[in-house]
Amino acid sequence: MSGDPFLEHRNLLFTVAYELLGSAADAEDVVQESWLKWDRVDRDEVRDPRAYVVRIVTRTALDRLRTVARRREDYVGPWLPEPLLTGPDVADDVALADSLSTAMLLVLETLAPTERAVFVLREVFDLPYDELAEAVGRTPAAVRQIARRARAHVAERRPRGAVSRAATERATRAFLAAIETGDLQALADLLAPDVVAFGDGGGVKQAMPRPVLGQDRVVRLLGLGITTMAGRMSAEPAEVNGSPGLLLRLDGEVDSVMTLQVEDGLVTALYTVRNPEKLARLLDPADLTR
Repeated sequence: MSGDPFLEHRNLLFTVAYELLGSAADAEDVVQESWLKWDRVDRDEVRDPRAYVVRIVTRTALDRLRTVARRREDYVGPWLPEPLLTGPDVADDVALADSLSTAMLLVLETLAPTERAVFVLREVFDLPYDELAEAVGRTPAAVRQIARRARAHVAERRPRGAVSRAATERATRAFLAAIETGDLQALADLLAPDVVAFGDGGGVKQAMPRPVLGQDRVVRLLGLGITTMAGRMSAEPAEVNGSPGLLLRLDGEVDSVMTLQVEDGLVTALYTVRNPEKLARLLDPADLTR
């Protein structure tokens, strides 16, 4: 229906759900379920439609978050957020792009569900405390305390240095050139001594059963992949979750998505998603907004 507030703000609602869940599939389910709830609402009783639909999505996402938290405990190997291809509008919104990065989404995974909702809605979407309180079912005073606690938690765990998009672009281009040429020394020069590599195959595709730590080990791992996949693997730059990333194809088919965490010009973390379920929607760019 033209002019319906839910449809007008659908991109925002999907973004909220994705930030709370780290999964496009779960976020889509939440948006659909929220639409059904909104469809039963008496619109004459709604004073602020935008705030109301955000509240519905937040509460629905919180219910889903508590469910998937139990599911992720049984996940095979490291769990990584579902990658999304994004456009230049997301990259231009520095705060949104930062909140969508793999590193930040993994930090958000360490928050309790209500803390995550409060942090995301306040720090990313700048919701007033009274709207926040309505969304999570707490008092404004309680929400302020939760927000302070969540900010401190995130500050302790997020990347230590400022993350420069330009530095990430340079490192990603250099990384791509090194794997295309098989130059392991160039790869080593890009990696921090304490670099860590994560791989998410979901028990479906071969991936690292646990994170690989240290420059030497990560270089050996990458070298093995380059040798094994020679002639079959190709890589191309892609905008992933608002940041530079790489789309890898095996025999012409999408095989994995890689993003890099760069601090002080060196790669401190590599994130590779191979789980086919998390790549099913990859080639449809996501419409994300604040």
